[in-house]
Amino acid sequence: MDQHIKKVYVPMTETAFFILLCLRKPNHGYGIVQKVEEMTNGAIKLTPGTMYGSLSKMEKDNVIRFIKEEEKRKIYRITDLGLEVLQIELQRIERLYKIAQEEM
Repeated sequence: MDQHIKKVYVPMTETAFFILLCLRKPNHGYGIVQKVEEMTNGAIKLTPGTMYGSLSKMEKDNVIRFIKEEEKRKIYRITDLGLEVLQIELQRIERLYKIAQEEM
């Protein structure tokens, strides 16, 4: 993983985290918005501008890739690099959680 990807994605924004988490299965932007809202019980609502800007940037960084178009919707999926970045972030979150639990 190159330094640009580490600098941009570690630590990860909530938006990037949820996009990568959702794209472990192929999905489109609006589907991601719906899934995130469902997973967070409405606590996080991704706006279209944030979503589509993030998808574009993440595709350029090769952490997700366009796989096909269905009914005018672009379907994306996480790449191997994206999975690696997501795993690093999950380990970081787990480490933070363990430290917090030990300090309580």
